[in-house]
Order: sequence, then structure tokens, then C-alpha cells
Amino acid sequence: MLVETFHATYDPFYGVERVSRMVDGWNSPSAIRARIGKKGGEYLVADSGRDIGGIGYAAMYPKMAKTAMLHQLYVMPSAQGEGVGRDIFAELETCFPDAEIMRVEVALPNVRAQSFYQRLGFVEVDRMEEWGAPNSGLPAVILEKKLPA
Repeated sequence: MLVETFHATYDPFYGVERVSRMVDGWNSPSAIRARIGKKGGEYLVADSGRDIGGIGYAAMYPKMAKTAMLHQLYVMPSAQGEGVGRDIFAELETCFPDAEIMRVEVALPNVRAQSFYQRLGFVEVDRMEEWGAPNSGLPAVILEKKLPA
């Protein structure tokens, strides 16, 4: 049910079929199990005890020293504007004491997410042509935030 709920509410700015393939992969039970079990990673679920408000997943980035990669931060539409995303991120940024930077890749058309991350202190450091999967043809912006020492 969680996968279906997230799938149904994700903004298909790259087209429904393409986004459906990506979201199905991110939120499949096997992908969630892999994230939860990954050493050096943190998977968070924000809930009210009754409903899920959002999820977040970050892990140390093996390609860059002292960098944590925010792989996923999603807030259900019914919980948006209530600080759930900010709270999930605030918790995630404390989970990596050895990290100096938090990095995130955001789909270029997703200006709402870019604005959210900029309000949290992220700045654009680069852009990429292939986001989400090899040969996706989906451009993205790369944002980083310096973490408190």
C-alpha cells in the first residue's frame, strides 16, 4: 500500500509512464529493504501513528569523502506545508557525524523541490544530463549543503 500511495501522488513532470518506472523502482519492497539494511544509511518514516507523512533516505556517498547523499525525501501531499520535510531532513543531517556536506540531485523541472532545498541552505554546485538511471535522458541539478561541525 505504501508503494501505491507514493506512486499515485508523485508529480509526473517527465510523463506518467517514465515517472512510474522510476518511482516503482525506488519504492519497491526490495528497494526499501535494501535501503533499510544498508550499512551507513538511514531510512526514516514520519508518521502520526496512523498515517505516513513522509519518508527520507540518506547514506554516506562512496564517491566523495565526508559527503552524505540524500537519496530520497518525500512528503505525502496531505502532510505538505506542515514541516514534515524539514523535520525529516533535520533528523537525517544529524545521522552522519563524519559528513561535512549533504548532497542531493533534483530533477531539473522539479522547481518546487529545488526551492525547498534552497530554503534549507542548499546551493547549486553542478548539473547532470542523466538522472535517476543510466540513459534516462532526464537532466538534474546537484545541490549541496555544508553540515554543521
